[in-house]
This record gives sequence, structure tokens and C-alpha cells, in this order.
Amino acid sequence: MFALVDPQLRHKALYAAFDIFPSRKGAAVHINRMATTLFDAADGGLLYVLGDDNLPLYQRENNTEVIRFVPDAENFLDRTLEFGRALARILRQQQDCLNICHFRDPWCGVPILTNRTRHSTAIYEVNGLPSIELPYRFRHIAKRTLDKIRAAEEFCWSEADLVITASSTLRHNLVSIGVPPEKISVIPNGADLRPRPAAPPDAPGRYIIYLGALQRWQGLDNLLRAMARLADLDDLSLVICSATHHRHAKPYRKLAERLGVAERTIWMYSLNETDLLSWLAGASLSVAPLAECSRNIDQGCAPLKILESMAAGVPVVASDLPSVREFVTDRVDGWLVRPDRPSELAMAIRVLLEYPQRLRSMAEAARSKIEAEFTWDASLIRLSSLYSKILATDSHKSVRSLLDVVN
Repeated sequence: MFALVDPQLRHKALYAAFDIFPSRKGAAVHINRMATTLFDAADGGLLYVLGDDNLPLYQRENNTEVIRFVPDAENFLDRTLEFGRALARILRQQQDCLNICHFRDPWCGVPILTNRTRHSTAIYEVNGLPSIELPYRFRHIAKRTLDKIRAAEEFCWSEADLVITASSTLRHNLVSIGVPPEKISVIPNGADLRPRPAAPPDAPGRYIIYLGALQRWQGLDNLLRAMARLADLDDLSLVICSATHHRHAKPYRKLAERLGVAERTIWMYSLNETDLLSWLAGASLSVAPLAECSRNIDQGCAPLKILESMAAGVPVVASDLPSVREFVTDRVDGWLVRPDRPSELAMAIRVLLEYPQRLRSMAEAARSKIEAEFTWDASLIRLSSLYSKILATDSHKSVRSLLDVVN
């Protein structure tokens, strides 16, 4: 039986996510921005997330509480069930006072939405669908299991009052699989504009950088193969800033050795924000070699690594995918290449490195685009307005009329 820390306060707002928080993954960045905005609007709230051995099970700051749940089960799906049962217990304690329940996944959504007497507005934030993403993590997952997960997702988007997603591409793809378009609002991902720091003192003289996690859909294998095609640029290094544990890098480190690029590849793991920005600032290019796969095509994405690089004034070379074209204009504020083609990726990197004036022009255009269209401040003002309207509404049944606040 799981052990759970009970909330000490009564809350108007709940943000729930089956993710470890905090962490260096993009999901954690998103959780921090969204939950902070929600709790500012509601004068506090309850954040319910996953924990691990290095994080406290309970934290409190003024009117905000964080409860982290560490499941006992080893099986992934059993862990999700334990997580959901613990959330259901919290909901029973808080249901009379909650006005907003914001959740990121079906593991949280099902406990929230199966309470037929709920008075709270339920917001389903869809940045990814487990029915599409889990096969990349568990290669032998059964189709019947994925069908059950898709049924849970459909239940969540059918029963939720609002659906929020991070890009128009994601919205289009959600509509194509049955999400009612009138429910969906796009709150774009963003980035912060900051002064560019100095590169780390131990950084190589010239390097390109990869930011993010190491799932197969990220296409890091293609970047390593591209580096092998740039062997004549013997002063060029690749810095990989992984948001995940070093054990996930093992197959890529072996591939780098086979390709003969291991000595020119520098690995960094779970850097803090200051160090990450420093490494990013010193890079000649940031590369996002996303693979052409169902996760990136049928589902879509809104890569924070691209926005953060553009905001830092670091030119981006990225895969030419619908989700990426929403943020990057080819040959203007970035360079797009066909996905899964290491030779074309290498050629784009080579051309840009040979023309530093073009690099500078692209970097300036990228930063200007973020300032004009994709700052966190602009996105979260819209989200805050939505939360405030909901908190002032008596019933979740009338909330859908508020979509014009953010659409």
C-alpha cells in the first residue's frame, strides 16, 4: 500500500502531472511555468507530481503545497495506477474547495474526471499522448494496452471542460483524431530573452550543441552520423547537454565510438539553468535533428530547445517538420533540413559555419522573432486571464464560453 503525505491546506487550484518535478526536462520547465501562473491566479494551490529519492515528499511555501508521490511498483503501468489512486484520495479531501483541476496526462485525468459530483473546471493540457509516445520507450508494449490508453485519452478530452496545447500543429493533429475543436486553445511555448552570458572557461574553441532528452524521436543518432561527415573540421566539437540520466546515453556513446567521433563529443548531464545557458551561449549552432516518426508527425511537438536557442541568439539547424516550421522560417531565422538524412544535416552545418556573417544575421532574426511572437510573458498573460475568468465563474459547465479569452 502506498504512503501519501496529506495536504495541510484547502486549495482552489490543483495542477497534476505524472512527471518528476523539478528536473531539466522540457516537461518540468512547462510544469513550472503553467503551475506558477495557475497558483498566482488562485492565491496558492496544490502541485501533485512524481518524486524520487532525491526530492522531498512534501514542500510548502505560503499558500502553495507540493506533494510528490513515489510509486512502489516497478512496472510502468502499475506505477501510473498507484499514482492515480493516490490522487483520487487527495481529490476526496479537496473536492469541495477546488475550482480548477489542470492535468497533463490521462493518469491524472481519469481520477479527476470520474468524480461525477465535481464542481471544478477540468483543463487537459496535451503536450504528448502516451498512446503514441510509449512504444518508443517500451518496444514490446501490446496493441491492446495501447488501445486502452487511447480510450483513457479519449475519455479525458471528451470529459474535460477545456483542452490546452502548445502549438497549432498539435491542435490540428488533435482535431484529426477526434478532439472537439471548440474545446481546444493554443497557449504557445515560449522563451525568456536574457543577456548572453560568457561561454564556460573549459569550453572548446568551436562547437555545436544539442539540448534535451535522449528519446529515439529526438534523432541524436543522425546528429552523430552528421558529425562523422564533418571529420575534416578537426577543430569542431559536439556538446550534448542531456536532460536525462547518463545511463540513457550509453547506446549513443557506443555509436559515437563506432563512428569515430567520441573524442570530439562532450557529454553534460542535467546541468542547472545557469550552466546550460552558458554552454548554449558559446555554441556556434544549436541542432535539433528530430526524427520523422509518428511522435513528431502524427502527434507533433513544440520543442523548447529550439525556442530557447533562438532566444539566446544561437542559430538553429533543425528537421523540416510541421511542428518546427511553426517556429522557424527556413534560411531566415534558422535552417531546416529533411529529417533522418545525416548527409544533408552535415552539409547545412558546414555551410553555416563557413559563412559567419550569415550566422550572425540568422541569430539576430531568431532573437527578434522570439521577442515578437514567442515570449513566455505573452503566453502566460493569456493563460492567467483564462484562469482568472474561470475562478470568477460559478460552474464548470459554463466555462467553455470563456475560450475567446485565449483563442
